[in-house]
Amino acid sequence: MSRPRFWDPHGERFGLPTYPWRMAPDGLLTRRQLRKRGLRPGGQPVAAQILWRSRRTNGVRAAHLYRACLAKPVRPMTPGRTAALAAANRARRTCPVCRRDAGYVLPTHLGTCLPCADGLTAAA
Repeated sequence: MSRPRFWDPHGERFGLPTYPWRMAPDGLLTRRQLRKRGLRPGGQPVAAQILWRSRRTNGVRAAHLYRACLAKPVRPMTPGRTAALAAANRARRTCPVCRRDAGYVLPTHLGTCLPCADGLTAAA
């Protein structure tokens, strides 16, 4: 039986220790896995990578792995960050033509709310 295509635990072929899909050793996690545990990479370098063949992109995809023991806790949400996030989301929902909150994020390909894009609102 041959070894998997992306098996390179010493980093000789790919420059980083590389593992196939679902074969990474314990203690190495992706950003999503860290976030699920309430952690962040915290400035540490990429420790390894996972490579897999993707039918969707007709190529090879990669996911970086970080050491769980060096990860830091996620920073808490402060009142200032909460207010900034709310303002950014409000700006994404506000139509630049009629200046109303559409109640949904405006489609970027239209740039306006749906009634303004259809020309149903009267220009005032």
